[in-house]
Amino acid sequence: MKKVVISGTGLFTPAQSISNDELVEAFNAWSQQFNAEHAAEIASGEIEAKPESSSAFIEKASGIKSRFVIDKAGILDPQRMRPRIPERSNDEWGILCEMAMVAAKEALQRSGRSAADIDGVIVACSNLQRAYPAVAIEVQAALGIEGFAYDMNVACSSATFGMQAAVNAIQAGQARAILMVNPEICTGHLNFCDRDSHFIFGDACTAVILEDAELALSKHQWEVVSTKLVTQFSNNIRNNAGYLNRCADEGVGAVDKLFVQEGRKVFREVCPMVASLIAEHLDSNQIDVQNVQRFWLHQANLNMNLLITRKLLGRDASASEAPVILDTYANTSSAGSVIALHLHQDDLSAGAIGVLSSFGAGYSIGSVILRKC
Repeated sequence: MKKVVISGTGLFTPAQSISNDELVEAFNAWSQQFNAEHAAEIASGEIEAKPESSSAFIEKASGIKSRFVIDKAGILDPQRMRPRIPERSNDEWGILCEMAMVAAKEALQRSGRSAADIDGVIVACSNLQRAYPAVAIEVQAALGIEGFAYDMNVACSSATFGMQAAVNAIQAGQARAILMVNPEICTGHLNFCDRDSHFIFGDACTAVILEDAELALSKHQWEVVSTKLVTQFSNNIRNNAGYLNRCADEGVGAVDKLFVQEGRKVFREVCPMVASLIAEHLDSNQIDVQNVQRFWLHQANLNMNLLITRKLLGRDASASEAPVILDTYANTSSAGSVIALHLHQDDLSAGAIGVLSSFGAGYSIGSVILRKC
């Protein structure tokens, strides 16, 4: 069977960033305004007063200190509380395509490849801009890539699932190399009026070039030793936005048309599932977990990652063993673990073993074992 390598990674980071203090100031202004406007209903018990947030609460709950965003002004406007991203004409590249091109060009440069060397594009992300045409086909056209392209969505695990799809295509002889991109404007589906989640997400895009190892030229190669995926249905993380919403008047504007989750249930149920999957995956490949030099975990919550690595290693992981990027990027959904890989890979020596893992809505969990070439 053909060996497949990751030969290049790329990253698009928005120019704007929001600190916890800035986010809290806007949220509390909105909360105070809401409570003042609904004082009578609150006093009568018809509705509950909106609580205020704090930077200390956010950092303790998540480990997040700031996040990069596509539009800062709209999010921090107490009269709006959502990003302002104008529609573009159909003759312009869409914003997801624009993000993907930046990340893809860096990945191509690191891999030593050009668009002519790529035979397929997979856009794997949580929040696609539209139903059709596929964003992946738009990215393909923008970069001048021939071959095929398609979109896929497995929420926060989209990147790991996309990697397996790319590996399968290359091993089947359908492509020499695949560009897999993860454009995430997570702030677009975030309820900035919900104290328990208004701080969770940021925006970013990652790109990964996967190719036939025999053809690879890059100085940044990682052999894909093995991939393992699992899904288990759960309503604990959900977003009910979709094209059928307009057919049900009673649901218009409801909070479930944005990101909603039962955070404590997710923490309690997902952490042991992730640790078990990674442990089983390593064991099936005769790799001792103690020999793994780096864990690039999904960047959703610092406490989750600390618990997962503690379950795996029997001790706390060092900052080098499990690098954290969510303190400055927040949760970027499918892009998070790939950002960690992109920023924390070049210091490792040939032969080093790493595990890239994602977990999120579905539930969906992915594990990719990598070996530095």
